[in-house]
Amino acid sequence: MRILYGVQSTGNGHITRARAMARALADQGLSVDYLFSGREADQFFDMEGFGAYRLCQGFTLAIENGRLDTLGTLRRLAPRRFLREVRALDLEPYDLVITDFEPVTAWAARLRHKPSVGIGHQYAFLYPVPRPAGGYHQRLLMRWMAPADLSLGLHWHHFDAPLLPPIAPVAEPAPERDPKLILVYLPFEAPAAIRALLADFSDFRFAVYHPGAESAPPTPAHLRWHLPNRDGFQAELIRCAGVICNAGFELASESLQLGVKLLVKPVRGQSEQQANAMALEQLGLAPAMTELDPGRVAAWLRNGREARIRYPNVAVAVARWIAAGASPDIQPLSAALWRATRFPPLPQPGVEEVSSCVGKP
Repeated sequence: MRILYGVQSTGNGHITRARAMARALADQGLSVDYLFSGREADQFFDMEGFGAYRLCQGFTLAIENGRLDTLGTLRRLAPRRFLREVRALDLEPYDLVITDFEPVTAWAARLRHKPSVGIGHQYAFLYPVPRPAGGYHQRLLMRWMAPADLSLGLHWHHFDAPLLPPIAPVAEPAPERDPKLILVYLPFEAPAAIRALLADFSDFRFAVYHPGAESAPPTPAHLRWHLPNRDGFQAELIRCAGVICNAGFELASESLQLGVKLLVKPVRGQSEQQANAMALEQLGLAPAMTELDPGRVAAWLRNGREARIRYPNVAVAVARWIAAGASPDIQPLSAALWRATRFPPLPQPGVEEVSSCVGKP
């Protein structure tokens, strides 16, 4: 079987998931070519595992100072260019298209009637998972940006739907955590705003990973700025005491698996991140702040609690499912993976309900 795998690259989490899937698919003896869209070529890093991958422009969300810029996003759509990319993509050599919310491969497969599978968190929103009211236009975008014949939606809990646990492999936690080290990843917030958020907490050390690290304003000694790089980030993730981040899916998934306490700030106007923050709070897994609020950070540093979830190796299970023919009945795959998931005993209301319905999607 030969596969074309498209990856939406506006966030690093999609690429992290694709790395795990690349290893699992290779172990099944499947031939896979990779296409990435939504990011400039010089902004990719640690891409060795994807071979001679291809790039397209696709669609990109415009985010300014932690808020979705709807008009900026519309200006970037460039529908004529997008249609040219879709039409130019040759799918003849492939038996299957996999899309991680990547629109060029998804629409090329749909228009040419090539079988397609969607793998990603965004596909979970095809089901009744926690989400804020309204957001009609973003719901349409979520449904139609990268449609697939079969959709494997990933989430932290099944919510009585045929969802799968996250694909976010992590190393084992460090034998000893650094109780004063806090990892910060807020790429959609301005560096000056992050500095203002953390400047007063000199009892802690903050490792701040940000695309604008080189132009960050002068900061106190307890803030260290780094450009995004996977090795350094992962080394600090497994030994830190907590993570402050936007409400993207993948980093939160890694933190939950490591048992690292988490504080999220969803991107304003981005319904997916707002839904993620809502789900984390409803499940009792992490608090959220709607703005960069030093008071919320102070309370979290004092009283925040970690929650560790033990998920099975979802990438391996999905790769085996694909190699076996990608059955349209995903219920058995979903049920088996949730039966193998172990939730922590959390003291918040509703925890008994969360724990008791594991394995019953």
